[in-house]
Amino acid sequence: MSEQIARTEKQLGAILRRARKQARLSQGALGEQIHLRQGTLSRLEAGEPAVQLRTLMEALSALNLEIVVRPRSQGSASDIENLF
Repeated sequence: MSEQIARTEKQLGAILRRARKQARLSQGALGEQIHLRQGTLSRLEAGEPAVQLRTLMEALSALNLEIVVRPRSQGSASDIENLF
């Protein structure tokens, strides 16, 4: 999976959804791996802001992804949204 930019919860959720599908995992199968309910993963992929950071970190780890923090590029959130 190539490097992707997420500036909103929804963009991050879309990235996680694509990574899960690339791994050929259902939400239920991924949830079993990291001991989370399918509904929790569904909310995470939908970009709901109430998901705990720990849940996000467990999902990233299970999908072999990591977060990189860097200065923000000059593109607007809507420019990035167009990539999806």
